[in-house]
Amino acid sequence: EVIYNKYRDKVVYRYPLNQFMFDGYSKQVKRIETSASDQDKMLNAVLLSQFRKYCAYAEGVTGTFKPVIMFKSARIDISLEANKVFNELIQNLNVTDLLAFIKRQQVLDSNDSSALSLAYDFYLKNEDQLGKIIREIKHDFDSRNVLNANDDKRGNMLEKGQYQALNTLENPNNLYRVVFAVAKLTEGWDVLNLYDIVRIEKEAGTNKSATMVEAQLIGRGARYYPFEIEGEKSYKRRFDGDSSNKQLFLETLHYHTMNEPQYLKQLIGSLKQMDLPTGEDKKNPPIEIKVKSSFKKTEAYKKGKIYYNEVVDVEDEWFDSIDKYGINHQTDILRNLNYGSREVSYQANAGVTETKTISVDRFDARYIKKAIQRLEFYQFDNLKKYIPLMPSMKEFIYGKNWLNANELNLFLTVPKNYKLTDVTPDDILNVVIELLKEYEVKFKSGYVKQRGTNKFIGYPINEYLTNYNKRVPKYDTANLFNEAMQKIDVYEIDDDFYVYDKAIVNKLEYELIERVKAHVNELKEKYQKSVYLLRMDENMHRESAKSEKLKLHQYGSRRNRSGEVTETHLQGFQPDFILFLENSDFYFQIFIETKGMSGDRFISELWKQDLLLYMTDNQAEMEFEANEQNVRICGLKFYTKNDGQHTMEQLKNILY
Repeated sequence: EVIYNKYRDKVVYRYPLNQFMFDGYSKQVKRIETSASDQDKMLNAVLLSQFRKYCAYAEGVTGTFKPVIMFKSARIDISLEANKVFNELIQNLNVTDLLAFIKRQQVLDSNDSSALSLAYDFYLKNEDQLGKIIREIKHDFDSRNVLNANDDKRGNMLEKGQYQALNTLENPNNLYRVVFAVAKLTEGWDVLNLYDIVRIEKEAGTNKSATMVEAQLIGRGARYYPFEIEGEKSYKRRFDGDSSNKQLFLETLHYHTMNEPQYLKQLIGSLKQMDLPTGEDKKNPPIEIKVKSSFKKTEAYKKGKIYYNEVVDVEDEWFDSIDKYGINHQTDILRNLNYGSREVSYQANAGVTETKTISVDRFDARYIKKAIQRLEFYQFDNLKKYIPLMPSMKEFIYGKNWLNANELNLFLTVPKNYKLTDVTPDDILNVVIELLKEYEVKFKSGYVKQRGTNKFIGYPINEYLTNYNKRVPKYDTANLFNEAMQKIDVYEIDDDFYVYDKAIVNKLEYELIERVKAHVNELKEKYQKSVYLLRMDENMHRESAKSEKLKLHQYGSRRNRSGEVTETHLQGFQPDFILFLENSDFYFQIFIETKGMSGDRFISELWKQDLLLYMTDNQAEMEFEANEQNVRICGLKFYTKNDGQHTMEQLKNILY
């Protein structure tokens, strides 16, 4: 907060780690708190990691899915000793001992862990296959696939190729499954497929300085791994709230630590100080949310419809420049140099490295060309799939609407004691490769082939409002500035205006439900046939083609109420609620979206509000089927805390 307040008048965009994680751009983080010995924690991590691998392929993950374990020690000699114990553990593993271990763990506190319990059940149910499974474990976790990343006494890497191996762990040709280290992740190590971090307890610190280093370690390890399902990558979590265990094993980092109250209090305090949302890995079964039987008996359910606008194909001619993909490509490129390559003492005080920005005068188009050669996505035949108008690679590299390579300048943020001569050609190339990887994500996500129209299609309510399952996320270190509005809980709702028997919503969404409830009686006087609030939860049709139909898309002149042309967003969105009203004259549908954010993040979402208000202000533009002329569709301003935008007043004006 001190740093933020100092620089707040210079901040272009504030996007803190906690919001980044809540928005799904990281793994979830769960703590496995156990009184097990270090050796037992090692075997637990191996069993969980291997089960994670089996789950991935069972769920249709394509390509190589290789979950990595990190064993974190207090000192280098302890790390080397733990490495030796681990190798012997894997080498001596057998069916009899494994069965005895699992059964012993099931009666200890490890059984409280949701992830470990599922892993134990898997191995016990496949007891007849344990011989084969153990052979696979011995192969995958052989000492040749274990990397000890500690420095020698002179501060040099133990082996010449280790640093390169550490930074290519996602590579299919990299076979390492385990990393032993002291402080590698606290500075400069970027690895995406790290799924388990095990704290080696021997001589590990428990004071605030030590737990803050642990919190930083967890934060870096939580980076999302964009695995492929049916050949498609996602760069944010796919399975939030999913009733299966996909999120638990494919999108969750587990931190294995000790169950000691005073230490845990200190660790949780450090995690809160970092605003890093985590929770203990406890069993958390999904809750079934049912459409009320009373609502199923109504005409609204049997014959009613919900309306969304139709989409049409976008012509390739529209994608004629890099900015059409949402890429803000400037001629002056400012990047950070990844310089964290040394191990330091685990117990050393975490300090802030002073930095400076330098201009790289050796940078030119050759680095762009070399980086493109290294990245499969930028092969011309593949690039044409996303940039159909591109005539040649020369145009892509040098064209002013594209990379504009001859006009680019590169600036690097480096440690204060760095000289320009310390920056190697490989450093520059790696920076460019990372930049183009980021652009790759945006080229793929920005190539949307459909856009909205003013024609609205009705979809039967009884086909699209269904029972579904959802988990209540459990965090105990979340520290959002508006945590009270963000916290999700389950609420029983008996009132007949709400079509589900319960709601799993955050407090802001529940506040909206209560606000609507306060107006139900007066609404029923005007709309005698139907007054219902529909919660349009994304979990209803997860991984279903139906979910794509139930989205609003921009259409029309895309101007907001101030007359300004709004930014084009080809992707659609699903507002949180629909207020469904009906009398003898009108079939009325009102979209309501809640927003708990503020500042720049709120502004970045305003295109959605502009669309909702555009529908309200331009009723005459809407087209329906010939027999549906009595339909009216509107949208409201975002509902914010305590009705800060007077959304309910707007609702009254529309209805009366």
